[in-house]
Amino acid sequence: MDFSLIIESLPIYLDGLWTTVWLVGLALIIGLSVAIPLAVARNSHNFFISGPSWAFIYFFRGTPLLVQLYLIYYGMDQFFPVKDTLWENAWFCALVAFVLNTSAYTAEIIRGAINGLPKGEVEAAKAYGMSKFATYRRIILPSALRRAIPVYSNEVIFMLHGSAVAGIVTILDLTGAARLVNSRYYAPFESFLTAGLFYMGLTFIILWCFKHAEKRFLAYSRPLS
Repeated sequence: MDFSLIIESLPIYLDGLWTTVWLVGLALIIGLSVAIPLAVARNSHNFFISGPSWAFIYFFRGTPLLVQLYLIYYGMDQFFPVKDTLWENAWFCALVAFVLNTSAYTAEIIRGAINGLPKGEVEAAKAYGMSKFATYRRIILPSALRRAIPVYSNEVIFMLHGSAVAGIVTILDLTGAARLVNSRYYAPFESFLTAGLFYMGLTFIILWCFKHAEKRFLAYSRPLS
């Protein structure tokens, strides 16, 4: 185990860490904003609203993230010229792939949380005279998003781990940094172990944040001692 190699390569890993954090973070933010209307549409009784949402979710949950990234990065040039556009940038293609993938999984999480709401909450809103839009805005979505926090934490971690495929399309994320270090020093154990430790550290931070979020937003659901 050559610790000097790891210390010498730390700047490369820190650059990869920053790329991973902002790429995954931005994908999760945009993906969540896309997933909420998708989940609402998926629950619609109108087939012309729920059908496209179901097809979107089924496709992006049914195909691997790596295949989706290849289709976007290598395949878009067949439909329109990508030279001198954002599609030419590997980071943009990775961001689009991550957003589409996480929005599909998150939409199903939110849909399940909506369907799991106590019927009394919705009936009370109807009895109060709220419109369907107001019921979703004030009752259904706030309650569903709170209840979805424990499950959504798994999706965030899966998205973090899945982001390792970004290095395949020339992005210098944590996995890309490990490949670069390995190509320079031919030390696969040190290279990928260091990347793994960074991923593990990020995972612990995510779990800690969600644990505190659960304590804050789900405090009402805990039994009184």
